[in-house]
Amino acid sequence: MGTLFSDLASQFHQSFIEADRWQRYLAGIGVSFTVTLGALCIGVILGILVAVIRTLHDQQRSTDRRVLLGIINKICEFYTTVIRGTPMMVQLLIMGFVIFRSSRNLVGVAILSLGINSGAYTAEIIRSGIMSIDPGQMEAGRSLGMDYITVMKDIIIPQAIKNILPALGNELITLFKDTSLVTVIGLTDLTKAAQQIQAKTYQAFMPYIGIAIMYLTVVMILTKLQGILERRMRQSDRR
Repeated sequence: MGTLFSDLASQFHQSFIEADRWQRYLAGIGVSFTVTLGALCIGVILGILVAVIRTLHDQQRSTDRRVLLGIINKICEFYTTVIRGTPMMVQLLIMGFVIFRSSRNLVGVAILSLGINSGAYTAEIIRSGIMSIDPGQMEAGRSLGMDYITVMKDIIIPQAIKNILPALGNELITLFKDTSLVTVIGLTDLTKAAQQIQAKTYQAFMPYIGIAIMYLTVVMILTKLQGILERRMRQSDRR
């Protein structure tokens, strides 16, 4: 037993303490957070745009079909189908080594790739939230002289966000965990930092167990914050 603890202590020292290797993990998790937040912004913006366009198309009257809106809706459908139907890693490889093969801004490529991927899932989440709102609220807003975008922005989407908050929270957590895939394009995130340290120390146990604990800790914190936000929103509804 003493030998086991001694061996683990030695591995811990080599993987985290020696040569200030803990700084690599710290820098790596900083990159992971940067990619997550950047991708989240792109994903939410894309998701709202696609969801609004598809909802507007679906809510058209059969006698008032607009050709341009139909074309844009088909583009949105194609986007969500392709992104949701192909693996995230394959999308990263295409973005990193085909579309942006000459770019050295790996953080930007990672943010864009994960943001586009997240946008497709967020769009469906938001669209389901919008469709859950009573259609009478849209009709009431339009009868008061408000245009479609204003009704969506001021009435429908704020209510939909409350309904889909748990799903959006899960998407954020999934997005953070998906940052581990950016190693395939050479970006030094938390997972890549562990791989580099493992290559130097020839010790796989401690670096990989260490980053697993780090990912788990962040996910638990995000889950806790999500729960607090949901409770506060429910309390505001009661008032």
